[in-house]
This record gives sequence, structure tokens and C-alpha cells, in this order.
Amino acid sequence: MSDITTNFNDRTIEYEQLLNDFKVLLKKNALKFTIQREVILETLYDSDEHLTPESLHNLIQEKFPDLKIGIATVYRTLSLLEDSSMVTSLSFGAQGKKYELGAKDHHDHLICTECGSITEFVDEQIEHRQHKIADELGFFMKDHSMQIYGICKLCQQT
Repeated sequence: MSDITTNFNDRTIEYEQLLNDFKVLLKKNALKFTIQREVILETLYDSDEHLTPESLHNLIQEKFPDLKIGIATVYRTLSLLEDSSMVTSLSFGAQGKKYELGAKDHHDHLICTECGSITEFVDEQIEHRQHKIADELGFFMKDHSMQIYGICKLCQQT
């Protein structure tokens, strides 16, 4: 089997598990499973970007022009997904939040305060140091998030 086929199959299995978890979450909250809610989850899953509710709504409308979906449905679904840790968000104060699927591998963020761009990165030395600090202080770390705010290379040039 080729790497492309293997990756496709792994991705399909991963999405099916995510979808099943979402259906369980909806049932637990006495909510119906709808195509609109599934499309929100699928669009988040397929996106490599951090999306605002509005940009997610616009992306769905572009991909599924015949699907009737209100912005309120997007907000409510994102809130439910965030409360269950299926998605995570980065807060931009008055500008609102940007969301990403929580099922991704752990990573940290560089956030440009000028243009709002977000760059993901992983640094094993930082990860190791954070665990070491927690251990040294007798702290049991369950999770963490690092967000570094500054000005990206592109904005520095303009």
C-alpha cells in the first residue's frame, strides 16, 4: 500500500472517530445530529488554519452554497466543541477567538499582534524544560499552552 493510501486511510479512520465522539457529545447534551453541525466539524477538521466563527461560516458557505446554516449555529457548535475540548481557541481580546481542532498533535503558537497571523511550532527543548520545571516545583502538569505575542517577519518589513 502506498504512503498516500495509508495516510488517506488513517485520516479517514481519525475523522470517523472524531465524528463518533461528536455524535456522543450531542446525544449527551440532548442535541440532534444535523448536517449543519457535521459540516462545521468536517470543515474544522479539513482546515489547517485557525478560524474565527465568521471565517468558518464563510468557508462553509463557499464549500456548501446550498446548505442553510446560520452564524448562530456556528457559534453554538463551536462553544459546545470547545467546552468538550474537541476544539481549542486562541483569544484575541476585542477581536474575538480563533478556533482549531483539538485533536492535533501538541504545538505552541507565535501570534502577530499586527496582522493576527498564527504560526504553529514545536520545540522539544521547550517541552522538556516545561516538564522539568513542573517536576522541580512538585506540580503535576496535565496540559499547557504557550502563546508568544509579537510582530511577524512580514509586518516588520512593512
